[in-house]
Amino acid sequence: MPGIFSWISGFFAATGPELQAQEPRLFNPVSGDSPTTEQNAALVQNLEGHLFCWLLDSPPAALKTCTHKISPVLEQLEQRLHDQTIEELPRRPLTLPMLMQVLSDESSDRHEVTDIILSDPSLTDQLLQIANSPYFKPGDQIIESVDHAVFVLGLDGIRSVISAAIMRPMMAARNSREALFAQRVWRWGLACARAAEMIARIQGQDTSAHFMVGLLPALSYITLRREVHRIHLASGDRQEPAPAVMRQALARYHWTTTQLLANEWNLPPKYHAYLLAAERPAPDQEHTPLNDGMIIGTREALRHAHQRNMAEEKLLYLVRLDENQLARVRKALLRMLED
Repeated sequence: MPGIFSWISGFFAATGPELQAQEPRLFNPVSGDSPTTEQNAALVQNLEGHLFCWLLDSPPAALKTCTHKISPVLEQLEQRLHDQTIEELPRRPLTLPMLMQVLSDESSDRHEVTDIILSDPSLTDQLLQIANSPYFKPGDQIIESVDHAVFVLGLDGIRSVISAAIMRPMMAARNSREALFAQRVWRWGLACARAAEMIARIQGQDTSAHFMVGLLPALSYITLRREVHRIHLASGDRQEPAPAVMRQALARYHWTTTQLLANEWNLPPKYHAYLLAAERPAPDQEHTPLNDGMIIGTREALRHAHQRNMAEEKLLYLVRLDENQLARVRKALLRMLED
């Protein structure tokens, strides 16, 4: 991907205290001359803090703790990202190139989609599991075959199921230590992806592309957690990394990791553009479905988990949706999370 490597190199141009000052944020409201810009930044920063407390199952004080172990771990992680030697970076699924072609082609028919899925037995199993999960199944009817899934969900619906089926095995817990984190990250990722997909539909944009990029931040979180654990174990320390170490790793490097994932998987240029627009919105640019979807998805996932989140009336300050549109998105997320 032309330009992606220079973008990554530019991220690492600042180091030490300067990098700390420029720490990327998960949510990046569009900036401008509005007097509420500073207020909005504070709102999303608090929301991000609540998310880390939930995902890492730690109180705020533990995530702010400074330890002597933070710097060496992050230095190694930064070097691996810079050198593109992240050992836990998921490799591209074998069928992804064919699937990306068929997913981006509006003229694709159901038989073409079915044939590609059936060519990969593991993808077939994952797809049927996902299609029958409460997140996607439209009713009580059991979906028994890939052709049936395509028929019931339609081509638009099956595109999102395929994206989830591709990523689900990569985000499944490997052991009991990461089980809670993996479960919560997957739930959060699905909420953000579904919200981004719905907002893209409202705005007449590519729904399947926004669903997939909506899952990438969650995949970057599990990737970074595993890499930090790998670095930590290599140092000879058998204890779990401190929550503050993990929070800093996730906060600093999640957008860099999403771009590396998109590059590793050779995703189309527009996927990189969606990620970059959410990470670094230009002054006064239009809101992006990904940024708005992540804010709404995060708020609803936290609210449903009975965690501190954000007042409902504040959402309308942050996203480019009217009250009725926001209510539709929230209703769909609530139904998904409750099931």
